[in-house]
Amino acid sequence: MSAKAVITCALNGVLTDPQQHHVPVTPDQMAREAKAAYDAGASVMHIHLRRQEPGQGHLPCWDVGVSREIQEAIRQACPGVIINHTTGTVGPNYQGALNCVRETRPELAACNAGSLNYLKVKADNSWAWPPMLFDNAVEKIQHYLDAMKAAGSVPEFECFDVGIVRCVGMYQQTGMYAGPLDYNFVMGVASGMPADPDLLPILLKLKSPEAQWQVTAIGRAEIWPLHQRCAELGGHLRTGLEDTFYLASGEKVTSNGQLIDEIAGVARRAGRDIATPAEARQIFGLLR
Repeated sequence: MSAKAVITCALNGVLTDPQQHHVPVTPDQMAREAKAAYDAGASVMHIHLRRQEPGQGHLPCWDVGVSREIQEAIRQACPGVIINHTTGTVGPNYQGALNCVRETRPELAACNAGSLNYLKVKADNSWAWPPMLFDNAVEKIQHYLDAMKAAGSVPEFECFDVGIVRCVGMYQQTGMYAGPLDYNFVMGVASGMPADPDLLPILLKLKSPEAQWQVTAIGRAEIWPLHQRCAELGGHLRTGLEDTFYLASGEKVTSNGQLIDEIAGVARRAGRDIATPAEARQIFGLLR
């Protein structure tokens, strides 16, 4: 367990429409939101890329130039900050994600560690979107791990369900991956693990003992008890406009900075100090 809590800000997510919510899209917007989060205590910025054409900011892209421009803007605004790059894609065409990691060399990169039926049902009992498979076969995961190794990026293993947590140890056992272990328990997706604090002791028994870990809690005001339990059990903390728009009070936010300020308070109530970027590098075993 790390005595200090590393805070990650998930700045924007994959599909949230900037016409409806205050998610950043352009390099300037990303830098401004990153600075607000950084000033509130975040040392890691988890980024998604959006199309830069007018009116297209709700759509994802895998343009290496866009990735590089966004990272440079964030680094200039936030000295010493750590970049955590998304890689999540559906289907067989994920070369763009591999290229972004290989060519921009972020310190951390998300590595979705298993497949999930990605489902949600509306109040009228119809599908919120057409049922889809978020496919992360072992071969695909190996391609990601190879790209991260070539780039010198440490993978953050994103685990949407209990069995996926167990898979991470198998990747290490079989030699697919050797290096610092960092688990991200993604909780609150309707067809994955619920945002239930009582699950955390079970997940901690299943992860590798030496590994770092954090929680991604997706939802509204009900996610904050989960964040608090995570902090009490020694986990690292993540929030941002990708994961929620709501404070513990139920108030809707307009900036990532408000969410990071709230989660920094969660850490302090658990008796933990907030890690600086330099301390976060040491905690996660980053070489640069």
